[in-house]
Amino acid sequence: MTSTRPLPPPVRGTAADPVRWPDVTAPPRVSKVRRTATSLILRRALGQLPLRVRYADHDTVGLGGPLLEVYDPEAFHGRIGAQGLIGFGESYMAGEWDAPDLVGVLTVLAANAAELVPAPLQRLRGLWAQRHPAARRNTLEGARSNISSHYDLSNDLFALFLDETLTYSSAFFLGFPARWESLAAAQRRKIDRLLDLAGVRAGTRLLEIGTGWGELALRAAARGAHVTSLTLSTEQRDRATERAQQAGLADRVRIELRDYRQENGIYDAVVSVEMIEAVGAEFWPVYFRALDARLAPGGRAALQAITMPHDRMTAARHTHTWIQKYVFPGGLIPSTEAIETTARDHTGLRLARRDAFGAHYAETLRLWRERFTERGGEVGDLGFDEVFRRLWNFYLAYSEAGFRAAYLDVQQYLFTKETAAR
Repeated sequence: MTSTRPLPPPVRGTAADPVRWPDVTAPPRVSKVRRTATSLILRRALGQLPLRVRYADHDTVGLGGPLLEVYDPEAFHGRIGAQGLIGFGESYMAGEWDAPDLVGVLTVLAANAAELVPAPLQRLRGLWAQRHPAARRNTLEGARSNISSHYDLSNDLFALFLDETLTYSSAFFLGFPARWESLAAAQRRKIDRLLDLAGVRAGTRLLEIGTGWGELALRAAARGAHVTSLTLSTEQRDRATERAQQAGLADRVRIELRDYRQENGIYDAVVSVEMIEAVGAEFWPVYFRALDARLAPGGRAALQAITMPHDRMTAARHTHTWIQKYVFPGGLIPSTEAIETTARDHTGLRLARRDAFGAHYAETLRLWRERFTERGGEVGDLGFDEVFRRLWNFYLAYSEAGFRAAYLDVQQYLFTKETAAR
């Protein structure tokens, strides 16, 4: 049972490194009028949700449910008033609020995201919401920088919370929710489903866009396929290459530090796992044209993609978010409509199959989050400070909540390319 006692305040943002975390240690200036208006709007909105929001003055709003404890209401409302959801996340990083059941709180908020901001303010979103920084566009240079900022943090960091396969995408659990099954087994099953969709077998020429740490490439090579895998992360390239050598598969696996737009080979199959989210809406047509161009006639492309509702994607498409600022710069989660329309309008690929399994991602994230929390001391030993640990705890909980609320989903797609006319 979740405790209802107040949480002890964590280390506040003033203890953080102001060079590393400038916007956490120095909140944006906001007028008293704006802060007061934000407080009134938030208290009214939160008061209609199945939450309990308790403020430092012991005032409590909400209909009952998971507890959100606000230690510094002035800073909390000021950040949100100035920067919306970016401010909400930074306020958590600064220790200005917390929750005994963070996933529970964020699940309620995700389920009611469309109603939290009054309709008149939503229509004026373009006036107050931050825009995407131009430097984060996924040009050839920008994409490499964006990918590196997340995936080159440290191989050892990811190894602390991922399973032995080092797979950083949704698993697929047998007989879900079969909690007795290991995460590694569920990850291998997910990979095998994608390889089966793509028809990968002995002799298949396979292109993988987005290497991760190499598990899919290794499993494809073990089937006898000849794999070219592309990544923009030097850390991932080095670890995946090492794993291929250790597995005795280096003769069938090539890990290339190369953008998908720079690849020129022709392949029987293409597989790409949760990479389209890093492409950016501007480049979705380019991405799908690249899939089409790389496939031989009769080829198959198997994709795994996180998706969100089309109306929410459209509303957020030009808005800079907390996730983009701190976790995945340049990223945007597409909708199923965006994926299927882009493929239809810009390629000759045919959609042959789509399977959704969002609940499996919630379970995957739960396991990652719990392990990350349990090994927080080891994260610190790697040189990551408390603000970073709070950032990642929020990111993992925020993501898990999105899938639990069905705000997010994950799909496996099969696209096929017609055989050449005789």
